[in-house]
Amino acid sequence: MGAQKDRVKFNVGGKIFETTATTLANAGRNSIFGAIFDENWNLESDHSNDHFIDRNPDCFAVVLDLLRTGELHIPANIPEKLLYREALFYGILDHVRSAKWGQFDGNRLRLSRSVTGGAPGDGTAIRAGPDGGCCVAHGSMVHVYDWMLDEHPPLNLDYQRVNDIGWIDSRNIVISACERLGRGDGGMGLFSSSTGDLRYKFQVSHEDQIKSYTAGALSFSPDYKIFSSCKGRSNEYGIGVWDQVTGKQIDFFYEPPSWSLGEADKLQWLNGTNCLLVSTLFPRKDNCYISLLDFRDKKMVWSWCDIGALWTVDDKRVRDAIAMEESNSICVVNEYEDLGFLDLRSTAGSVRWSSRSRLMKGKMPDEPCYPKLALHHGQLFSSMNDSISVFCGPDWVLTSRLRRSYGGSICDFSIGGDRLFALHSEENVFDIWETPSPPIQ
Repeated sequence: MGAQKDRVKFNVGGKIFETTATTLANAGRNSIFGAIFDENWNLESDHSNDHFIDRNPDCFAVVLDLLRTGELHIPANIPEKLLYREALFYGILDHVRSAKWGQFDGNRLRLSRSVTGGAPGDGTAIRAGPDGGCCVAHGSMVHVYDWMLDEHPPLNLDYQRVNDIGWIDSRNIVISACERLGRGDGGMGLFSSSTGDLRYKFQVSHEDQIKSYTAGALSFSPDYKIFSSCKGRSNEYGIGVWDQVTGKQIDFFYEPPSWSLGEADKLQWLNGTNCLLVSTLFPRKDNCYISLLDFRDKKMVWSWCDIGALWTVDDKRVRDAIAMEESNSICVVNEYEDLGFLDLRSTAGSVRWSSRSRLMKGKMPDEPCYPKLALHHGQLFSSMNDSISVFCGPDWVLTSRLRRSYGGSICDFSIGGDRLFALHSEENVFDIWETPSPPIQ
């Protein structure tokens, strides 16, 4: 009797399927199958109580087999995008992704495909989305792609140059842009990733007045705060803080004399210390500034710059920086693509350059791009001309390199979930790198 009550029958597009509640439970409670366990459902399995779903029966067979075995087998007659859309309907897209692609590992990444962007010329930034999609900034435009790499309506800032982009969630994107002189616009806005509609703007108030400003680098904290470097016309230079739910300004860190927080190239929120890493890098400034800001005490708790220090030219021109909280250090990369490390526990400010972490030199493109850094799942990534190097272990030893034979220099890259996106300098071409699932033993 118990086994009988466990059986569930479906009529999907006119084809009958029979399974068990145990199999359906593998989909999770947030899936459409999770509703079967709701108390309003009757699990008695008789012909009059078939559950009808007006969807593709061939895709349902693949979905059901995935829930039974944990393995994904897609017949040749089923387009992958069709299966992805059906999996999205059933609420098990994450199951499909985890079955198709293994856990993210920089040393096992394989080129999945390349996409030519919707606008000609050079892209400026690419950001991976939380659902496996991405967005690409180009001039005043941002092109958004979902996990299936279908392009949504582009976001047009009406001739305002995009400085940075960031995902609030899979449905909302924050864009920072330059102010147009004399127009009073610019700053930041929250946009729908699916429709491109502007939902609201983030304002800066100074001395009870709304100010025009240029927004630069963005960062986000787990408690729903947005941080942005801000450059205004009078005294509103520094780092602004907004509530991402309401869009209201909740704080502002005004830059001290001789520092350039309002022109920062990179912000990074550090969860362990509740501080914000702020980096102003070459060539925006001849000298590099890196600092940690504590908004609770309204003070700078750590800083480094090369003013007055006896650095060589090679050491001074830092192109990117990233904090690594587990090792209490900051990794920097210079214009010659050498990795260096700063100790957050020391205020001496000396850089320890690592010869063992020297990047592998690929073919020098005609128009090389500045190197970029990223940290993901305990692995360190650095772009270098037309490739990306992967470093692992406590000494950050070079372990592999990602490279494609065409597309030009990599001007930006981003990692999100199970994908790495690399944006090339030619015609907005970007690559998608994924980790194949391990073979069946």
